[in-house]
Formats: sequence, C-alpha cells, structure tokens
Amino acid sequence: MKDFSKHIILNTASARDALRKLDNLPSLEDRTLFVIDDTNKLLGSITDGDIRRGLLNDKEISDNCTVFMNPGFKRLSESNISLEQINEFRGKDIYLVPVLNGSGEIVQLLDLKKQRSMIPASALIMAGGKGERLKPLTDSVPKPMLKVGNKPIIEYNIDRLASFGITQQYISIKYLGSQIEDYFGDGQAKEISIKYIQEDQPLGTLGALALVKEIKHEHLLVMNSDILTNIDYEDFFKFYIESGADLCVASIPYKVKIPYAVLETNENSILSFKEKPTYTYYSNGGIYFMRSALKEMIPSNSFYNATDLMEELIKEGRKVAHYPLLSYWLDIGRHEDFAKAQEEVKHVKW
Repeated sequence: MKDFSKHIILNTASARDALRKLDNLPSLEDRTLFVIDDTNKLLGSITDGDIRRGLLNDKEISDNCTVFMNPGFKRLSESNISLEQINEFRGKDIYLVPVLNGSGEIVQLLDLKKQRSMIPASALIMAGGKGERLKPLTDSVPKPMLKVGNKPIIEYNIDRLASFGITQQYISIKYLGSQIEDYFGDGQAKEISIKYIQEDQPLGTLGALALVKEIKHEHLLVMNSDILTNIDYEDFFKFYIESGADLCVASIPYKVKIPYAVLETNENSILSFKEKPTYTYYSNGGIYFMRSALKEMIPSNSFYNATDLMEELIKEGRKVAHYPLLSYWLDIGRHEDFAKAQEEVKHVKW
C-alpha cells in the first residue's frame, strides 16, 4: 500500500516543523499534513495556508502545530466508503482525503488527482487458462502476459482496478503462472495487495473463488484476465448496488438487423409484422460484481463457471442483473482479436 508518512506530523511538533515538512512535499496540491497523536489517532489537517492565517492572527511560528490545524478536516470511514462523498470532495477541489479505521487512525490516503474513485470491493482476476487458440504465442508465455502495446493484457486490468480504488486483488494462476507471479510480485510496486490462487486443476471461470481464504469487502469483482476494456467501474458498481442484485454481469450489446419484414404468427395466422427490424441482444462480458457471501455456494476443487452460479441464483429466485457495457471492450481469444487489440489500444482513452 502507498506510504503516506510524508504527510504525517506528530502533535508535539511546532508550526515551524510543519512548514519545513510542507516545503518538502513535491507539489502545491500535495501540501497538506495530517496531525496525529502518540496513539496514531488523527487530530486535524494543516496546510501552509492554515499557518499563514494563524500568523496573521498573532500566533507564533514556534507555537505547537495543533494551534494552527483544522480539526474539521474532510475524511472517509474505512467501514463505510461513500462514492457520493468522494465525488462531492472532488467537486469542491478537495483531493487529498484520509481514510480512517474505527480507532480514528489513517489506513489510507486517497489522492483524487491520481485515483478515480475508491470502490469498496475486492477483485479476483482469472488467469489460469492455457490460451489454446493463441498458440504458438502461448507456448512459452501465458495468455494474460502477452503484450498489447507496451504492457501485458492483465496489467491493463490490474491498473484500472487500482485506479478505481480496488486494491485487494487476487489472481488465480495455473498454466505458466509463475511468470505472472514473478512479474507483479505482491503488488507493492503498484501500491496494492496481490495474492495468488494456485489452481491444481482447471476450475472454470469461478471455481478458484472457493480457494480464496479471506475477502476484505462485502462485494467482489470477478473478471477474466484476457479482456481489454476501459469500463467505468464506479458506474458499474453503482448500478449493481442500486439494482439490489446478488450478482450483476457486464453485458455486451449486439444489434442484429433483419433485412426483411418479420412476421409475428400464431399457428397459421399473422398477428403483426415489423419491416426490417433491428433487435438488440446482450452477451456475457466476463466481468461480474457479486456479493462476497456467494463464495459459500462455490464447490471446492470443482470445475465451476460464473454462468453456473447465475443459473443457481436464478433457480432460487434471487436477482441477477446485467449492466449494458457501452465502453470499449475486447475479448482477446483469437489471433485476429490480438492483432485488433494492438491497433485499437493506441486509440482507447484509458
């Protein structure tokens, strides 16, 4: 996780100490310190503007920094992340926001200049397949590690999830999985947490979830690693929450144009007809938001697809929703898809 110690100052420090520390921060937008006590509890925030206003009100630069701090600082609660509150902060040009645990300690510092959101969810990326249709490219490289542009396919997904605040990520690996593990390590270089789920046998698109020991959040995003997309995960998450569904799948709309009049019939009678209609169908986009508790429905050490879970939920009368994905999306499963990705990645807005 990101080291935010440069933004921390003890409540025993003076305003002069705070000003020195502020001057060492790289940019004006970053120049905020958070004052903590000896138990690491956050007491307030302080900027050079706070110090300047204090001096104009006859305070001394040698005074304790708590005299200058703002105790009404903006914050987020780790246990109740509000996307609406994050967007409100951004609208008010507040970009550096501490995330506090139940004891009032900073567990994360959210930089809204660099991060799009902070979705309260974990992620499982399925990366264990052999990529048979992409042979011979996958003879010595796992499909998720094939490069599109300047980085592996899976890295686009890891980075995009992280940019939306999904920092607890699991990756299921099997075929040549050590290459993925060696490349990304524990995720520290990307300021996230990555843990690997080793599949000893093929487990389908969701079977590896049964092997995940601990999921931090109530909600889980599951996705295939070979998808190239610039989906807005915040919008997807909001849709999923508002739908009240147990599981929500990103769907890809396909329009089919019929070049003839289509008849609606009943036995030998024509009830109506449509002249050259266009029908929209939705296919599975391989990205799912679901309640983490559904993990208990996944059989251990068994081949199990996300569609199996969807069928079980529907059979039980539980809600399964779909989110029409209008962003860029490409499933890189064939050589022509891989060639297409090499060209289109140059034009996609990430």
